[in-house]
Parts: sequence; structure tokens; C-alpha cells
Amino acid sequence: MRHPHRDKARQLRRDQTDAEGKLWYLLRNRNLASRKFKRQVPIGRFIADFACLELKLIIEADGGQHADQQDYDEARTAWLESEGWRVLRFWNRDILTNIDGVAEAILEAIRLSEFNPTPSKPDQ
Repeated sequence: MRHPHRDKARQLRRDQTDAEGKLWYLLRNRNLASRKFKRQVPIGRFIADFACLELKLIIEADGGQHADQQDYDEARTAWLESEGWRVLRFWNRDILTNIDGVAEAILEAIRLSEFNPTPSKPDQ
């Protein structure tokens, strides 16, 4: 069955921001810790900017609009975490000006995920 957010995810991939492009360059082709990341991944009713399905790790690139939607982002993150995902958020400014620091934070999250995998959500 086709996911209802598939077309929106395709559009987001085509219309990526500069920060998303820079982050995708870092994550694509197993460039970071040999982990496969996908971009604009539908998960439930949300679309994650980047996700490593194997580790259930989501990376979000947040622009200025996120300062005005903190409640929404917190609820979204809470739901994703309740589904067993880990969520890392980075401001676009940090991605564009400190990609090495962003890469190190993601590598640390990958290491933590490898040694402390999130438990699978039991079937209900």
C-alpha cells in the first residue's frame, strides 16, 4: 500500500534547503560510520529529514520556523521516541557553519545506538 506522505516526501527531496543538502552530502552513500541514511522518510504521520532505519535514528535540520513551533516539534519528537526512534535536531545555521561538530554529534549518537539499541515496540 502506498504511504500517504510519499508524494510530499519526494517534493521535499527535490526542494531541499542548503543545510539539508550539506547534511545529506555528509550522510549519503554510507559516508558516516558506514551507516545507511535515507532522506525525507515517512514515519507514521510525519516525514523525518534523515533516518537510519537500522538504528532507528532520525536527524532533523531545523530552520528558523522551528523557533515558532516548539510545541509541535516536542509532540512530534515524543511520538517518534514512543515508537522507538532516537531524534537529533540541529539548527540549519549550525549545519552550515559547523558541519564537523554536527558530524561528531551524529557519530556519538550512532555509537550510543550501536551499544544501547532502542527496544522494539511490542506489537499491540
